[in-house]
Amino acid sequence: MWFTPEVRRILAYSKPVDLRKSIDGLVGLVKSVLEEDPLSGSLFVFINRRGNLVKLVSWDRTGWCLFAKRLEHGQFHFPSAEAKQELSLQVFHLLLDGIALGGRH
Repeated sequence: MWFTPEVRRILAYSKPVDLRKSIDGLVGLVKSVLEEDPLSGSLFVFINRRGNLVKLVSWDRTGWCLFAKRLEHGQFHFPSAEAKQELSLQVFHLLLDGIALGGRH
């Protein structure tokens, strides 16, 4: 993915989120639930209740970026059951491919 080389950290919130939220709603979750600075250059990952849709939000110096991916088959799996978790770039790519690494399924 083109945006990952500039990303400082990848932070995932593994609890289901209503992904009808727009950028502003997800940035609000970054501040209130994750207690992180949304302008930090980090990439924030959110998942829906069914586990087949993720949204990613980040700040890229000039504006907000919002990305979404829906799996046609299967679900996204986080490496642990912790609500807030930092992902390595390798684990992030496996997550986006729908590959389970253990932890919550």
